[in-house]
Amino acid sequence: MAAQINPSILSADFSRLADEAKAVEGADWLHVDVMDNHFVPNLTLGVPVVESLAKATDTPLDCHLMIEDPDRWAPGYIEAGAGSVTFHVEAAAAPVRLAREIRAKGARASMALRPATPIEPYEDLLPELDMLLVMTVEPGFGGQAFLDIMLPKIRRTRELIAKHGLELWLQVDGGVSASTIERCAEAGADVFVAGSAVYGAEDPAKAVQELRALAEKTTGATGLCGHSTTGR
Repeated sequence: MAAQINPSILSADFSRLADEAKAVEGADWLHVDVMDNHFVPNLTLGVPVVESLAKATDTPLDCHLMIEDPDRWAPGYIEAGAGSVTFHVEAAAAPVRLAREIRAKGARASMALRPATPIEPYEDLLPELDMLLVMTVEPGFGGQAFLDIMLPKIRRTRELIAKHGLELWLQVDGGVSASTIERCAEAGADVFVAGSAVYGAEDPAKAVQELRALAEKTTGATGLCGHSTTGR
């Protein structure tokens, strides 16, 4: 499928989020990092801000819940306007049930793995998901350096997706930039969360276009294109 670029508002100016969302309206999704200062050592934003963002932009919202008890809180983000909700498998009590609930409420269901969490134990869960997120930094803070040791995990995840014949998006988040996105794409990722690489650029919209072009050059060469970027 075509590469997707999801700018992360964690790197945006929180005092003017509506303007920052509009600055990247050419992006595929707007990535919203929700942190509770429990699952990760940082506190960001919650349902009210997501609800306001949904009204301020036509770009669909991709909410990444780095929180405890996502089973309880995830539905509220769908009601607030999220089109995709990602929960961490390390925090979910019943990941299959949660994924099904997210889908039933009309959003795309995504599951995230911290760097130390292997994909293999969760192979049977893949058909329940619309996207799987491989973290390429430790979750909690923006601006971290990309962890190259995650590339084999991305490849293994892509192999498992192909093994089951799934049209499952494979997202990477953490340290994605012009210098790392091609390696991620070559390993099998097709959805890329970029924070400082977009919002730290002089022209965020142009940065989105440039990152997409780099990723698509690689995905085209490796044969990853071919299935739809919309729907399930």
